Amino acid sequence: MAKGLQGFWRAMLLLFCALQELGSWAMHTAVEGPGLGEPGDPALLAGGRVKRGWVWNQFFVVEEYTGTEPLYVGKIHSDSDEGDGSIKYTISGEGAGTIFLIDEITGDIHATERLDREQKTFYTLRAQARDRQTDQLLEPESEFIIKVQDINDSEPRFLEGPYIGSVAELSPVGTSVMQVMASDADDPTYGSSARVVYSVLEGEQHFTVDSKTGVIRTAVADLDRETQDRYEVVIRATDMAGQLGGLSGSTTVTIVVTDVNDNPPRFPQKMYQFSIVETAPVGTAIGRVKAEDSDVGENTDMTYQVKDEEGVEMFKVTTDSNTQEAVITVQKPLDYESKKVHTVVVEALNKFVDPRFVDLGTFRDQTIVRVSVLDVDEPPEFRPPSNLMEVQEDAHVGSIVGVVTALDPDTANHPVRYAIDRSTDTERIFDIDANTGAIVTGKVLDRETAGWHNITVLAMEADNHSQVSRASLRIRILDVNDNPPELATPYETAVCEDAKPGQLIQTISVVDRDEPQSGHRFYFTLAPEATNNHHFSLLDIQDNTAAVHTQRVGFNRQEQDVYLLPILVVDSGPPALSSTGTLTIRVCGCDSSGAIQSCNSTAFVVSATLSPGALIALLVCVLILVVLVLLILTLKRHHKSHLTSEDDEDMRDNVIKYNDEGGGEQDTEAYDMSALRSLYDFSEIKAGDGGGGPGDGGPGRNPASELHALPQWVQSPDLDFSVFRDYICRKVEQADEDLSVPPYDSFQTYAFEGSDSPVPSLSSINTWSSGSEQDFSYLGGWGPRFRQLAALYAGRRGEEDSEES
Repeated sequence: MAKGLQGFWRAMLLLFCALQELGSWAMHTAVEGPGLGEPGDPALLAGGRVKRGWVWNQFFVVEEYTGTEPLYVGKIHSDSDEGDGSIKYTISGEGAGTIFLIDEITGDIHATERLDREQKTFYTLRAQARDRQTDQLLEPESEFIIKVQDINDSEPRFLEGPYIGSVAELSPVGTSVMQVMASDADDPTYGSSARVVYSVLEGEQHFTVDSKTGVIRTAVADLDRETQDRYEVVIRATDMAGQLGGLSGSTTVTIVVTDVNDNPPRFPQKMYQFSIVETAPVGTAIGRVKAEDSDVGENTDMTYQVKDEEGVEMFKVTTDSNTQEAVITVQKPLDYESKKVHTVVVEALNKFVDPRFVDLGTFRDQTIVRVSVLDVDEPPEFRPPSNLMEVQEDAHVGSIVGVVTALDPDTANHPVRYAIDRSTDTERIFDIDANTGAIVTGKVLDRETAGWHNITVLAMEADNHSQVSRASLRIRILDVNDNPPELATPYETAVCEDAKPGQLIQTISVVDRDEPQSGHRFYFTLAPEATNNHHFSLLDIQDNTAAVHTQRVGFNRQEQDVYLLPILVVDSGPPALSSTGTLTIRVCGCDSSGAIQSCNSTAFVVSATLSPGALIALLVCVLILVVLVLLILTLKRHHKSHLTSEDDEDMRDNVIKYNDEGGGEQDTEAYDMSALRSLYDFSEIKAGDGGGGPGDGGPGRNPASELHALPQWVQSPDLDFSVFRDYICRKVEQADEDLSVPPYDSFQTYAFEGSDSPVPSLSSINTWSSGSEQDFSYLGGWGPRFRQLAALYAGRRGEEDSEES
């Protein structure tokens, strides 16, 4: 086959060359004129006609020449060429000297290389005719074109691949899928080399292609995505208008069949079974079922619903949007004892139905779901569930308020025991019979204290107290008329001295803690002890109030400034109860307009003359004064505590100086001189020393009768101060090591008094001598200020001498 095609193309090439030569001869004849021969022809020369100029044709060269010899392109010739070789022909331009060669003598042009029109369609060259001897131009340089003649050497190609198209399933015949286009590099203006036609190589049983436009269309109407969702179609493009010998190219087109909602949902099973305990709360999921749909995407979206009445009442079906499953949940409490098995009809239907495919059938399906209720041990149930009881407030302790009843719902029907949750009845006002459920009063009731009681009653199985149920019970205490009416307030009013008879001075109202169902009705009258009253009258207004009026002309507060009017108030019962209240009436002086000016009671005058605003302002001022006083006391206490804390830190900061001088020897009233006469008792010390003397009374002497003079310090050489010295040194070392202690530069030790004082010490501290060893007569010589002191001690010593004697 390949050899046959090669021979065919060789024959076509020879035919083309012959046609080209024929065309060149015809054009040359047209240029030169009819009857004229080639330049240099003897006939032309004989005629004496000489034409100077270029003689050549437009040249063509066939592409893809495969011969072994250079391909003859054409000939250039000057009419001045006499054929003697004196003219030299040359060319320049595109491909000159490489692709195209010229014979300098004859002007013949040959192509030495294989040309490709798809790469370059023509070449532009320039021709020159020169004198071979002088190299001068004989003719002006002229430009000519060599066109590459096209042959069908390029097959059609699909440049936009790969191709992927889509079409909806069940589309009618002839539905456009997509368009493919092939391009041919050959010359579309020359022959049929670039005329392309399309055809289907593979997949022609399902698709067709338009031979001219390349539009792919469906060939059948029953494309089913669920059967096959993808097709590979091979499209061929052939040039030469599909004639024999034309070249062709092919491409593969992938056609995806898209889904339409042409399949209804179908349950894989016609019955599903689930079980759930009877105590499952409302909203508990029982199980899931799912209808299958062969479609994809939103065409599989579906909704579920319960179709039977029983199922609608007891169960609820929702759709899980993620999994497209039906979720069955409990909608009402289940009861094993009432019904053990429930049958539910669940229907699935597509959410989006395509009306074009309604005739294919109903797009819904149903299944049966059987729900088995499992029995569990349940606590007792209160029946009936009434939670309101009433009892009279005067009911005796132990009276029955009501009875609660609870039953075990299980088939075993265990006995039930009752109790009261004492956290709701901490005062134990009510009790309950554990067996019968009868609620009785445990204490005396009082509606005015608590009109309602909320308690919680427990019911439990007798043999299993963990199975407990609770019921809230409201007990209303019914009112009994057990409280007498009372005046609303301790009424106190005033009457002017110049009051006239029948003048209203006070309106009386009462309160009653009881609440009769028919409402209150009170009756007012003066108490029996006020029957002889001629000053005031009481009028029952019939609206549970009464009015007090004056009954005489004028009052005199000098005679009587206060009147006490007892008022008897009676309610409507039953039984009717009454109480007596007192209205205090003060007699006051009034001005001409009736405004009270003064009363005998100061408190009443203040309350009558001061307005509420003035009273409030007065109270506010008093409160401000109290707050200021408390604030000042607090600040003083704080300041005092601050000073005390500073004193505790360093006692040496408080230096107290007393420069007070006595009043002299005549001043005997300023101080208690008896304190100076109280001397120290050193009897035990003297006894320990074994000293005798006039004052030594022995062991039987009365210590209280011993008198001592002012002691005088005498340093003893036997005293050892090492203990004090060590203690002081240790404290000094601690102070030096403690960096937080302030640096005190002065350190003084008061261990003893100097011994070289010219005047003996008057101090009584640590005195070891008795009064008999002292002589105070020298005090008289110290001046008038010590004369009284000398007299005191001199008199004291006289008393001692008399006691000793």
